[in-house]
Amino acid sequence: MDNLIFCLNATVPIFAIILLGRLLRGRNFFSKQTLAEIDKLSFKVLLPILLFRDIAAGRITEQFDPKFFFFCAGVTALYFFAIWAGAALFLRDKSMVGAFTQGAFRGSQAILGVAFVQNLYGDAGLVPLMIVASVPLYNIFSVLVLTVTAPDARTADHHGVVRRTLRGIITNPIILGILAGLPFSLLSIDFPPMADKFLSMLGGCATPMALLSIGAGFEGAKAIKKLGPTCAAAFIKLILLPVIFLPIAVHMGFREQALVAIVILCGAPSTVSGYVMAKNMGGDHVLSSSIIVLTTVLSAVTLTLTLFILRSFALI
Repeated sequence: MDNLIFCLNATVPIFAIILLGRLLRGRNFFSKQTLAEIDKLSFKVLLPILLFRDIAAGRITEQFDPKFFFFCAGVTALYFFAIWAGAALFLRDKSMVGAFTQGAFRGSQAILGVAFVQNLYGDAGLVPLMIVASVPLYNIFSVLVLTVTAPDARTADHHGVVRRTLRGIITNPIILGILAGLPFSLLSIDFPPMADKFLSMLGGCATPMALLSIGAGFEGAKAIKKLGPTCAAAFIKLILLPVIFLPIAVHMGFREQALVAIVILCGAPSTVSGYVMAKNMGGDHVLSSSIIVLTTVLSAVTLTLTLFILRSFALI
């Protein structure tokens, strides 16, 4: 019961803000232009600052575990390319491939990871290291798949797509924010209190603003038409990835905080930044928002069940 309550405390506020965005849109609080401006602000300013601060605050050198680090990075790369290949093969509508792939592989580690481990063990443990191992790859891979599968990429020449993909990775604001935070983390540099407060206030706006935009821009009629891909992505994100990779992690000897961090890596709901990136890079934002909403709702059950099973076997 404690695990269920904890999961609900983590996921219900997210869903409530999405619902609030929908209610406010129904009362004409948001125009299409306002939503476009919110998405642009989130993509180019707020999310990069949030990730910059999260990466910079993690002390990689103090708790670096190469086995754990490369496991997280390797698993992230493996399931990304596997999901992309499967989506390209089985989705009839190829315009969905980018958003489907991103929604099925990318989780909300920064939002849920630290909170989960702190709730169980009293400190963040190896979650910051897991974030450093996976989040930069998440964003690089997301730019890659969204650029390559964009509608205009199909008519472009091969070299043009490669150039645009590389340019998209190099100039992506979210990736730049992550790269800017790495030196602070590696050198264990602390921000002055005023700078830390400034970054905290701005970064704290990122998730609520993006969630309000998801709710306000949620197109129910269109989303229902994409219920099949939405359910498939949710199944992969919340069930299939944990079922495949958690036994491997256990076999490799990961326990306690490390194993909980891997639970978050594989089974956290799809992250709100995926919607922001999909909408700003020409991806299927309707499918992206549908995956986020469904995985957020279901994750309270799936994460609770996963933690219960692992505790039953005295693994965490």
